[in-house]
Amino acid sequence: MKLLKLNDSTERPLPFYLAMEEHAASIVGDDDLFFLWQVSPTVIFGRNQVIDNEVDLDYCRSHGIAVYRRKSGGGCVYADRSNIMFSYITRADNVTTTFSRYTAMIVDMLRSLGLNASDSARNDILIDGLKVSGNAFYHLPGRSIVHGTMLYDTDLTHLTRAITPGHSKLAAKGVKSVASRVTTLNRYLTMSIDEFKRYAISYLTDGSITLTQADLEAISAIVPSYLRHEFIYGHRSPGTIVRSKRFDGVGEIEAQLVIEGGIIRDINLTGDFFVIGDLDALILNRLRGVTFTRTAVAHALTDAQPDNAVMNLSLDLLLDLLFN
Repeated sequence: MKLLKLNDSTERPLPFYLAMEEHAASIVGDDDLFFLWQVSPTVIFGRNQVIDNEVDLDYCRSHGIAVYRRKSGGGCVYADRSNIMFSYITRADNVTTTFSRYTAMIVDMLRSLGLNASDSARNDILIDGLKVSGNAFYHLPGRSIVHGTMLYDTDLTHLTRAITPGHSKLAAKGVKSVASRVTTLNRYLTMSIDEFKRYAISYLTDGSITLTQADLEAISAIVPSYLRHEFIYGHRSPGTIVRSKRFDGVGEIEAQLVIEGGIIRDINLTGDFFVIGDLDALILNRLRGVTFTRTAVAHALTDAQPDNAVMNLSLDLLLDLLFN
């Protein structure tokens, strides 16, 4: 695996690094690519999440914390200069296999430092059972991007105040707050954050590639897609019915439906789930115009297999969400 390097040490805003991942996916060859980066205080929430449900916008504005949406699924995370972001890019179509391979690499790296590291059933990396890294993935044709946090000495006050996860998510984990389920590397390691970064690079990579000016221009062309107001804030359908539930292995999922005359006129799914296929083609478009009954919805999705669109979301679970 090769380290992807910039030709200077300028600190850039988060959208630049997300765009850098996308560009890396377009140029990745036989060698996987990896890079790590840091940003000023920033909240990053998942593509399918409703910003008002996940982020305390007033707190972020008053404390100078930037807020951006990413194109991968999963939940909301907080990052600052005492947190390290990891990005892994590979030529692979099977995102679930890629995700497992990435988390195993990171767990092995942490264990090599003598830490009691493990990965959770879904998307976290743990030390002594506490979260030290949250991860998500993003799929492009023939390419997979996995990215995540690595909490070194993060400002836990900002982390707990800026992010507002739903009560069901916390209850599912048996805790009462975000802070009670996270930890930081500096509690276990004597090395500095820069020493840890150098160790991670030496453990995970065997060479480097430096981006050219042409690469930087290509990255800059992608950045505006992350800055559009509509992309960051999205829109919430004025649904007459809202159903939400948390499923093990899937995550928090909320359905917003507009029902007129017993017909589904519009439907949207939001939450911290992982999209692994075309959500519109496999689920949403198939349900628009369908009678809002369990039988009719099941029939409309007979050959769709919702878990081809949303990781681990079976047809039975989707029906439970909508009708139970």
